[in-house]
Amino acid sequence: MAQLRDRLTALQVKRATRPGMYADGGGLNLYVQAGGAKSWVYRYMLGGRAREMGLGPTHTISLSEAREMAREARRLKYDGIDPIDHRRAARARSTLEAAADFTFKQAASAYIRANKAGWRNDKHALQWQSTLTTYADPIVGDRGVCEIDTGLVLAVLEPIWSSKPETASRVRGRVEAVLDWASARGLRTGENPARWKGHLEKLLPAKSRVHKVEHHAALPYAELGAFMTKLRAQPGAAARALEFTILTAARTGEVIGAEWSEIDLVGNVWIVPADRMKGRKEHRVPLTAPMLEILKARQAEYATVVRRVLESKGRPVPDEIDPVGPIFWGRLFGKKLSNMAMLAVLKRMKRGDLTAHGFRSTFRDWAAETTEHRSEIVEMALAHTIDNKVEAAYRRGDLLEKRRRLMDDWAIATGLAKAADTPVQAGEDRLPAPSS
Repeated sequence: MAQLRDRLTALQVKRATRPGMYADGGGLNLYVQAGGAKSWVYRYMLGGRAREMGLGPTHTISLSEAREMAREARRLKYDGIDPIDHRRAARARSTLEAAADFTFKQAASAYIRANKAGWRNDKHALQWQSTLTTYADPIVGDRGVCEIDTGLVLAVLEPIWSSKPETASRVRGRVEAVLDWASARGLRTGENPARWKGHLEKLLPAKSRVHKVEHHAALPYAELGAFMTKLRAQPGAAARALEFTILTAARTGEVIGAEWSEIDLVGNVWIVPADRMKGRKEHRVPLTAPMLEILKARQAEYATVVRRVLESKGRPVPDEIDPVGPIFWGRLFGKKLSNMAMLAVLKRMKRGDLTAHGFRSTFRDWAAETTEHRSEIVEMALAHTIDNKVEAAYRRGDLLEKRRRLMDDWAIATGLAKAADTPVQAGEDRLPAPSS
């Protein structure tokens, strides 16, 4: 009778060089790869499906050890247990046991480190750390990340869900992300207890029911001309930055981060790079006459500062000084303004009821209620993301020249340009270098 088990010998295993499978019997096989590497494979059928389970390389697992491993796998299979699933579960248990001391606080820090590079700025990472440290850590910070359950998540959220719904919603989302990261790392198993849909939505009221959305305070467009006149009278780079923000309908961060290298004086366009845009897409802003006036004044001030520094150091002063770096700098020359600089201007003007971002709403209301400009042109001027994927696919251009006419009309509405003025055309008005 042919031998069905233990067909191979240790010498045969050592001498086998031809690529292929060499059966030892009982499902155990020696697998020789084309490059000469050798390993053990247990092959079996379960539920009508063929499966292969790697048992390890021959230089680590001996023939006798491989036979014992195959024997144990056959026992599991006899009991209706898939050997591969059994091993996977055992490894998961081992990982969880080893990770029992890995706390939520450690997981949160690891998640932030892993994702920080993909966030727009360091402030985002600080916000993550701050909210989790303030609201999550006192309850679950020192708990093993594998221990976090629905009860603990609710203990974090319930005290602030009604009083601070916006913050609570952010905390919930961040806890969910950290726990998902931990699951992906094998540090916990099971459903995510911070999941909203189909889980916490059954236990907590919707944010919209406990919180009335507060929009950024906006100035009625009918008051815009008088406001801009007062703003023009305000000195300083922050006031000019706010003026530029209103004229461009841009976001605060886009203006604060604006650099001279982004200004195209041939096409009269400000090109905001994708990495500074909320939608991660390059945005072109047509430069109108009042915008160019601000830039011209900033260029002259830049040249004055540089000239003064060079003269104080006894160094030669060039006839033309090309500006570099931020357009709107703060107290330190060459360093961009603070994020709070424009709000400080509004407070100085006794208009603490307004926000810089709110002027985008003023622009939107003005365009919708007093002009014939199409809605999509206005939305493009605001650099809003198009939610409709079909519409986004067909809208390939950015309607720059149509937006240029819109921004010219907006400049007139601010009172900083007159209807009789010739609209600025591409390439007509360039910024000259200041005279020496």
